[in-house]
Amino acid sequence: MIRFSRYWFIYICISLIVLVPGIYTLIRFGLRPSVDFIGGTLLGLSIEKTTTGEAVQQIGKEQGVTILSVQKSQENQYVIRMPVVSQEEVVKITKAIEEKTLGKVIIERYETVGPILGKELLAKSITAAIFAIIAILLYVAYAFKDIKFGVSAIIALVHDVLVVFGSFALFGYLWGVEVDTLFMTAFLTTMSFSVHDTIVIFDRIREYRKREGRASLQDVCDVALTETMGRSLINSFTIIFMLLALVLMGGESIKWFAVALLIGTVTGTYSSPFVATPLLILWDKIEKNQKRKKYA
Repeated sequence: MIRFSRYWFIYICISLIVLVPGIYTLIRFGLRPSVDFIGGTLLGLSIEKTTTGEAVQQIGKEQGVTILSVQKSQENQYVIRMPVVSQEEVVKITKAIEEKTLGKVIIERYETVGPILGKELLAKSITAAIFAIIAILLYVAYAFKDIKFGVSAIIALVHDVLVVFGSFALFGYLWGVEVDTLFMTAFLTTMSFSVHDTIVIFDRIREYRKREGRASLQDVCDVALTETMGRSLINSFTIIFMLLALVLMGGESIKWFAVALLIGTVTGTYSSPFVATPLLILWDKIEKNQKRKKYA
């Protein structure tokens, strides 16, 4: 049996090192929403001749088309973000870029979302997340007949969500990465994965508590973690290897979706044994100390 519970201070330090920069960036600068949430047109162009983002913005200005931002995604590929524009205006600016750069321009991506639809998507995503958190809390508390299990699982889940959101706040600040509906899909998937792994550990803890009634919760948790750690790592690494392949060799359109899932998988694997379980042990110790003081 490995005494995982002895190293709770190390787990706190690791979580703080990961969380603090992300939360600071999230509060200070926030996330960069894509057109999926604020409305507008997203245009992905493959430009044969080398040019710059400033040059593309100048061409748009000359054609009377407002360009909010130009981001270079790959070699000679650019993502142009604009307010909602018509297809005629897209053709107009594309031809203008061809004339100015003297090279062929191919439209790789063309998306338009109205501001009303964008707000509706954001509201539904937030509602789904809140509903999921409440449902998970109630279900885990009922299944294990103890509110401590439910709250510990939710705190670990919030830990994972903050890691994912904080990471993308940093990516947005450093590299201009935007969050879209695929990011929200990855975020909700992270919630599911986090709780799934936590429940596996909690279920093993419940079994040992029934079998070894006199053993302390700390000892029971250490035994449960020792027995489930191998299974958790094997399961997680199979997912991590697949996601790494998508990040390194997948298309540009799903790259950051795969990155979000990768971060969520890693932090979900970490939080179940090293956030949720230590919280459960700590809460149990506090309860016992309060009972001792009460009857002393």
